[in-house]
Amino acid sequence: MSTNSTPQPTDITVHNQSRVLDIAFDDGSQFALPFEYLRVYSPSAEVQGHGKGQEVLQLGKRLVGLTNLEPVGNYAVQPTFSDGHNTGLYTWSYLYKLGAEQSKLWQDYLDRLTAAGYPGDSGRDALADMTIKQSSGHVHGPSCGHKH
Repeated sequence: MSTNSTPQPTDITVHNQSRVLDIAFDDGSQFALPFEYLRVYSPSAEVQGHGKGQEVLQLGKRLVGLTNLEPVGNYAVQPTFSDGHNTGLYTWSYLYKLGAEQSKLWQDYLDRLTAAGYPGDSGRDALADMTIKQSSGHVHGPSCGHKH
């Protein structure tokens, strides 16, 4: 493990067909982060606002794609999403947090959609229709292309 307190990525793989970013860290953690999840939790001011309680609920991102993923120094990546959003810098610590807290954060997002009157905006039900296979790191879901 690195001397930095934040685990460092050892592998990042973009799966455009299944719309998932696989990321492995040097502490052995592996996460499969759907593009929609990454987009609605963008660390940009456009999404997060400029303070607590100013977050902007993201709607209609279920089918968002990833058109580019640029490294930023040795500490982050900057994705460009198919809806044109490209202002979020995803640091290694933020990506790790998104992976480690994925089920809680996803449920928070679904709850906020419901509270705002958009309960069906996301096609996923708290990621329940996705099975993460730890051995391969591949996420099998409705759009991954595999026969189920």
